[in-house]
Amino acid sequence: MKRLLYLLSVLFVCLSCHQVSSPNGSLTVRFRLTNSGEPEYRVARDGTTVIDWSRLGLQCAELNLTNEFRIGSIEKHYDIAQEWETVWGEERTIVDNHNEMIIRLKHRSGAQMNIIFRVFDDGFAFRYGLPDAGRKLTITDERSEYRFAADHEAWSIPWRTEFYEGLWTKAPLSLKDTMCSPVTIEMTDGSYALVHEAALTDYPAQNLYMQDGALRIYLTPWLDTNAQPRPDKAYITTPFPTPWRMVILARDLKQLVASRIMLNLNDPCKIDDTSWIHPMKFIGIWWGMHMKSMTWEQGPIHGATTANMERYLRFAKEHGIEAVLAEGWNKGWEDWRSFSFTEPYSDWDMNYLSRLAQTLGVQIIGHNETGGNAADYETVLDEAYAYHLEHGIHAIKTGYVSPIIRTLDGLQLNKGQSGVRHYRKVIETAAKYHICIDNHEPVMPTGLQRTWPNLMTQEGVRGQEWNAWSKDGGSPCSHVTILPFTRIMAGPVDYTPGVFAFENPVMPQTRVHSTLMNQLGLFVCIYSPLQMACDLPENYIKHPDAFRFIEQVPCDWERSMLVDGAIGDYCIFARQRRGGDDWYIGGVNGDDPRAVTIPLTMLQQGVTYKATVYRDAADADWQTNPYAYVIEQYDVTASDELSLWMASGGGLAISLTVQE
Repeated sequence: MKRLLYLLSVLFVCLSCHQVSSPNGSLTVRFRLTNSGEPEYRVARDGTTVIDWSRLGLQCAELNLTNEFRIGSIEKHYDIAQEWETVWGEERTIVDNHNEMIIRLKHRSGAQMNIIFRVFDDGFAFRYGLPDAGRKLTITDERSEYRFAADHEAWSIPWRTEFYEGLWTKAPLSLKDTMCSPVTIEMTDGSYALVHEAALTDYPAQNLYMQDGALRIYLTPWLDTNAQPRPDKAYITTPFPTPWRMVILARDLKQLVASRIMLNLNDPCKIDDTSWIHPMKFIGIWWGMHMKSMTWEQGPIHGATTANMERYLRFAKEHGIEAVLAEGWNKGWEDWRSFSFTEPYSDWDMNYLSRLAQTLGVQIIGHNETGGNAADYETVLDEAYAYHLEHGIHAIKTGYVSPIIRTLDGLQLNKGQSGVRHYRKVIETAAKYHICIDNHEPVMPTGLQRTWPNLMTQEGVRGQEWNAWSKDGGSPCSHVTILPFTRIMAGPVDYTPGVFAFENPVMPQTRVHSTLMNQLGLFVCIYSPLQMACDLPENYIKHPDAFRFIEQVPCDWERSMLVDGAIGDYCIFARQRRGGDDWYIGGVNGDDPRAVTIPLTMLQQGVTYKATVYRDAADADWQTNPYAYVIEQYDVTASDELSLWMASGGGLAISLTVQE
């Protein structure tokens, strides 16, 4: 009798399996309900299991939406294909081509839950939809998991890394502690996966941990009055869609960095007129504070003075730099608490500087540091943004320097639901005033820039500033060779490249682990539509021939591609200027010197280009000789290839312009 019951149960499971494949048929997602009504899915590529049967569901305080389901109906949609144009980005047009399966589940309690799968040629995604009207739920756990078929190696940072400013490390999944999303996975067959989320708008950010052989989601919790985690993760009112859970499944690194699944899972642009949104390079009154030659607060060596800002504006005009950032222009830096976003220090003449900037054709980028007081900032957003707009400022760098921010809901983690809501409010309010946002100390990006392209770039990375004061001596050479395959997979990053002076009199044991050519290569390898050249003007003047590349390189692209690379070792990217025929190539290297070969097959056939090559000299080394470089020019075509050498911590940069 038991044997008969077992066979009947197996038959039930088999009969309840449903599947959807990618447009090219390579990836297949199967779905089933177990005997206890638990939803599960499985993913195969070319018939081989990549993710074995993995559980799905939501645990709520009011009811358990992880089991006791039955299938109400199944919908499948095939050949969903569109091509859409970006406002700015790594390429002008993006193709969205996927198949979709919607499973409508009915719970024993009467509640309904939909699970929506989208399957692309290079990965898949799913989300939960709760269609009931007016039901209030408290989500305490998300049962989503990824049971990979092997114990793959993963690149990650710990989930409580402050501001995501950590060094990414590699280890088997089984040895990893709770990790921030995204997680980049090197699979045993030589292919790659990336686990992340998309369209995070009113929900806590996901984190990931291993348990019982499965990679599981840990939602960022709410905090109690003592800033300790509570069991509740999200408060929702149905109907409600969760963020997308997405996995890129790439056969190689080139396919990994080319994936646009995350952007395709976000809603189309909600800004009707985007003509005021402009990618641009900028310099700024900033690096001097980190090198202790300037201060944020007013005083003898105050950085953001009228005279100093005028000097920066005129330097930007002379060298074709579109904008200048000024940190420390406003009152409040004395205590990092009482910031005003409309009251300048007495040595800053906003009216004069805004008129000068307009006359020169150079933009001012504002700076709004909150000290982590998001609640007060939220109450003055309209006043602050109206003030900036009045002075012709269309871009603001925001900051939340505090391990726990104060939101309208009290002290909370920046990537908890309350923090996510705040960042969304900032972006939407800024859009009303035609202001773009460069968000520092953010929640990890999830592709929201497609919907709100005024969210142009974010920090959320161990950036260049760590090379000025970090007690560990600065980021290792390998750091910038890891970021394009990990953090930057989540979205643009304000890393602030472009250091030209490697001496550090304040902390001699700390320095930038790179050659000057590495700093040039970062302008192509590290993507941001707002790209800062971070060093002081006087340091750029010392190397005008190398600075020429920074003057010329754009930060908005027609096409982008990885030429070659290995995570932690090196990477070489090629990008075509948006709306033009010119190409730019950048490379950054890790610890070991290496020879590289760069085929130029991306160039237009039958056209001759002038290649200006910026490369490490034969005796260059980041520790002993970082300033040794060579600049060469010669004609090339698409049939040529360049054989170059990168030093330890070195790099390269190449501009390719069409010969008239």
